[in-house]
Amino acid sequence: MRIAIVTDAWQPQINGVVRTLQMMQSQLLSKGHAVKIISPDLYGSIPCPTYPEIRLALVRSAVVGQAISGFRPDAVHLATEGPLCLAARRWCLRNGVPFTTAYHTHFPEYVARRTGLPAGWFWRYIRWFHGPAQAVLVSTRSVRRQLRAHGVAQVRPWGRGVDLAAFTPQAIPPALFANLPRPIQLYVGRVAIEKNLEAFLASGHPGSKVVIGDGPARSMLERAYPQAHFMGAMFGDALAGAYAGADVFVFPSRTDTFGLVMIEALACGTPVAAYPVSGPVDIVSATTGALAEDLDEAIAAALRCDRGLCAAHGQTFTWENSAEDFLSGLHPIGRERLNGAA
Repeated sequence: MRIAIVTDAWQPQINGVVRTLQMMQSQLLSKGHAVKIISPDLYGSIPCPTYPEIRLALVRSAVVGQAISGFRPDAVHLATEGPLCLAARRWCLRNGVPFTTAYHTHFPEYVARRTGLPAGWFWRYIRWFHGPAQAVLVSTRSVRRQLRAHGVAQVRPWGRGVDLAAFTPQAIPPALFANLPRPIQLYVGRVAIEKNLEAFLASGHPGSKVVIGDGPARSMLERAYPQAHFMGAMFGDALAGAYAGADVFVFPSRTDTFGLVMIEALACGTPVAAYPVSGPVDIVSATTGALAEDLDEAIAAALRCDRGLCAAHGQTFTWENSAEDFLSGLHPIGRERLNGAA
């Protein structure tokens, strides 16, 4: 199968969307499929206002359409709601080419946090953008329910996975952890306003707070919370060691639809403390962590969880299963229809 994936999120960005798409590309290629990633680095772009690490592609729909039709795909998937996928969407609709989309982030709440405007305004855009898609691939049951409640009906499941070769309880912790007061409370992810990181840093549970990741809010948060340990971005074995060496993983975000970092932490045997919102409610159980509106309460309860049960649950999430979900959700174009579009 030949699969064209259009995305506004790609390297050098570091986030869950990029990592998911990278793993899909790897899995699909290993299964013998051909994959073309159409991303902002292929075109002229400008930095996103308030978030310069994200580049917004400046490209006409006809140009994106040439990239799609030239690949002669059997299926087209639009991964994000940004300008590059908007251009691809216009071309697909103009030429009668069916496509699927995905809902990776609570986009209305995300944009509302960054703009101060009501989230309801942006739900109109979500309904409009995803409305013509043959299917909208989403990661959890709670997100599927939420989208249906907002008028997006054509939703299909697309789970996530963990690199189980890297993320294990046996991973070696960073040397820093040996000297930190316990319990070590860990956050991994983008250091940005929409991640609600201040809720974690301002929490009062004793021990040490460790932040792994980078982003536009890092310098401000380092100044505001000098007692926290900001370790920057980490990957692979080093990141796995940080998960395995922590006593609890704290996930303060209210806008993620899943949160890959939670299942990575669990696969390393580390329980999760989070708010009872989409993502955590679908992943965290009473045996693998704790959910509460009081983050201190969630942290205290999560610390009592059995690490062996956490690891066993985290290891049920595989990228192979995720790729099967993705393939099942795609919609075939039909060769005669693509010939007409070309």
